[in-house]
Amino acid sequence: MLKALIVDDEPLAHTVLLHHLKQHPDIAIVGRCFSATETLQHLAKHHVDLLFLDINMPALSGIDMLKVIAHPPQVIIVSAYSEFAIDGFELDVADYLLKPVNSQRLSKALDKVRERCQVHNHASKIQVKVGREIHRLDIDSIVYLEAYGNYVKVWTTQTMLLANSTLKQLLEGLPKVDFLQIHKSYVVNKKTLMCLNTDTVTLSGGVNLKVGKSFKLALKRHFSTL
Repeated sequence: MLKALIVDDEPLAHTVLLHHLKQHPDIAIVGRCFSATETLQHLAKHHVDLLFLDINMPALSGIDMLKVIAHPPQVIIVSAYSEFAIDGFELDVADYLLKPVNSQRLSKALDKVRERCQVHNHASKIQVKVGREIHRLDIDSIVYLEAYGNYVKVWTTQTMLLANSTLKQLLEGLPKVDFLQIHKSYVVNKKTLMCLNTDTVTLSGGVNLKVGKSFKLALKRHFSTL
């Protein structure tokens, strides 16, 4: 099941998409927004797998909105204007549909999204935004993540990168089977966990991290399965 958000300032566009999406039970519409500002507020609080995104909206366009999202979900642009297609694909959107949307074309776009999500779920790398640069990291090289204000310190076997992200956003991009949150400020690679102490864990390399009370049970379960 993919959680999707419709973003368009025209109510009719919402109605058309909702009609066609009845044929796709694996797409769950979890919200409907009518501006970029409303969308950003929604994304800050809720996880979304897919955006159906209009471009021509008041105040902030769909393209400009995508540029400010550190880790955007999959995106299908739905627009009446074809001239923004290159801009969209440069931002790695899954597809670009012209209004009025027809059922067959939407189905093809959703197939692309499904393929991308399947690849993402089995990915061995993750993209991390550091300043204005995008870094592709091997997931196995990540030792732990540390919340640092509005940023995250990504500690790898080689270095530390200060990512423009929240801890929650980065965690959503990592395979849950390999990573575990142990504190409100720490997420660790399970492969690095060496020893569980009273209030801390020791990682390979000798790093000691605090354990939050609400995370102790999950840690105990992890060590009990080793």
